Parts: sequence; structure tokens; C-alpha cells
Amino acid sequence: MTNINWRTINIDLLDPESPANFSTATLSPAVSSVSASEVQSLSSQIKQLLRGGDSEGALRGALENPPYGGDTAAKEVHLATVVEILQSIKQSEMSPILSRIYGSDGGVEVLDVLMKYLYKGMSHSSQPSSASIRSMSPQPTGFSQIHSRGGGEGGGQAMSVLLSWHEKLVEIAGPGSIVRVLSDRRTV
Repeated sequence: MTNINWRTINIDLLDPESPANFSTATLSPAVSSVSASEVQSLSSQIKQLLRGGDSEGALRGALENPPYGGDTAAKEVHLATVVEILQSIKQSEMSPILSRIYGSDGGVEVLDVLMKYLYKGMSHSSQPSSASIRSMSPQPTGFSQIHSRGGGEGGGQAMSVLLSWHEKLVEIAGPGSIVRVLSDRRTV
């Protein structure tokens, strides 16, 4: 009789419900591809709403049409549009706008998309740009000063706005929004 080491048999291959027996691509939701020109035209329409004074309509329009299937350039254009909208809304208007969106049809999903953009914006404003790296000046203390005193390119102001929106969004949508965003495979 042959000597078989039973500990080396991969029993997951024998189980029909094992994750080894199906493609993990089925876990990712299907998204349609979006070109950068389509995102650019949507961005101009949204900015037109913003210039017309309809900041809530502009925010809702930007969040209802995220370019999940777009390339990196398209996603960057849309991120810039969303951050511009968020910066244009006064702090006293944040909670009423978020409450109206939350109470509307599909409001939870829209606020989840906003949370995705808040995290994406925070991750971008914390990364140094190539222009700031070139402007780095060594100091006699051995430390390097990246920005001049009194701010830089406004990155701190943008981060403050994003953090304010995050605070208001968690107050209205709850911490479940954070969990849904972290577990969603679709990225903005």
C-alpha cells in the first residue's frame, strides 16, 4: 500500500462551495466605462449649476454620477469638481443640505459617495506634490522646509473643509456610512 500524507491534500479543492472554485472577479460589481471627455462635460454642467447658485443641485449632480469606470484622469477631474463644490458651500448650509439629501430617495447611497470623495480628497491633500518637493529648502537645523510660513498652496484649508464635511456627514448618516465606504469595491 502506498504511503499518503493526508495532511498535504487541499480539501478546499474538493468542496464545491470553496472560494478556490469560483472566480473572485464575480465579487466586483460591473461598472460601465466612462471617458475623460464625458466627465469633463459633466463637470462643466455641474459648475454651471454652482455658478447659478444651486449648490445643492450641483452637489447632488456630482454625487449621483460618480465615474466608477473612468480612468485616473477622469476620476481626478471629478474629484476636483466635488472638492470645489464642497469648498463653495458655507458651513452653516452643510447640515441642512446633508439632511435633505439623506431624506430623499437614494440619499444614503449619495452620502456614501460623498464619503468616498471626502476620503479620496484627504488622501490627495496629504501627499506632497512634485512642485512642493522641488521648492523644498534645506534649513541650517537639518530639517527641510517644504512650504513657506503662513501656509502653502491652500492644502490645509482644503483639508479643514473636508474634515468639516466629514464631521457633519457622520452626524447625519451615522458611522455605517464609513463601513459601507470601506467595504465597497467601487472606487472614485
